[in-house]
Amino acid sequence: MANILLLANINCDRILRLDKPLQTGGRFHYQDGGLRLGGGGANTGLGLVWAKHNVSLVSEVGSDDIGDWILAKASTLGLDCRLVHRFSGNTCEMLLVMTPDGERTIIRPQRPIFELSAAPDWQPWDAFYINSSANGAEQWAQDAISHNPDCIVVAQLAKDQRDRPCHVLIASITDMQGRCNQAPWQFAQTIAGDSLQYFIVTDGDQGAIVYSAEGEQHVPAVLANVVDTTGAGDAYAAGVIHGLCQKMSITEAMHEGALWASFAVATQSSIPGEALKSYLS
Repeated sequence: MANILLLANINCDRILRLDKPLQTGGRFHYQDGGLRLGGGGANTGLGLVWAKHNVSLVSEVGSDDIGDWILAKASTLGLDCRLVHRFSGNTCEMLLVMTPDGERTIIRPQRPIFELSAAPDWQPWDAFYINSSANGAEQWAQDAISHNPDCIVVAQLAKDQRDRPCHVLIASITDMQGRCNQAPWQFAQTIAGDSLQYFIVTDGDQGAIVYSAEGEQHVPAVLANVVDTTGAGDAYAAGVIHGLCQKMSITEAMHEGALWASFAVATQSSIPGEALKSYLS
């Protein structure tokens, strides 16, 4: 059992299920799939809770009924939400537009700027995961690396060019399009700094490649019947974090991530489903 701190969004997702794939200028019918808990914090954290880790979430929600619902739902599922900040204002729903092939398009309003306070005491933490644009995330990561050499810092590549100090950097192949004009390992070092040990690039059913100073290795995907791709990347990251906390090698941890992601895409939900829970029980 590890103590894991997640810096990631937690959302109220409203699901709209379309009758056909999206197309510019088209006309579509939809079914309202209702509300569900989502965001990287929930999608990553829940599987880790089921794996018997202590998971604390750093995020922010509004001081309104939706914010209350999010925190109540997440807390009931086992996430420690005591570090979630409440801002003055409304929590906006995220619209997830789902097509029959399981692909999804996310529509959301601009988030308020999330300013992190002083970094926590890093000694109790075994892992720190970053998947947020919060101001101050870079300093928190650097502090974790500097003050606790046993704390594994894992980060998702940001949507912009901001630094992500970490030991393990994760990106999807689509994240890399148009951004990497050099060798992947050198690119990752410019983002993650000298502490970087591994750079993982995922490519859906094509598996993932891990780059390091020693070279690169490919780890195959675990094939699944795709129902809903929402949260697959979050589940993958959670599996990798779990594997590293269990002292697996990086390729073993990536296989674990691929397995967790296969459960996620086969479930009609953002957060992991019962199949992953059964696997971990």
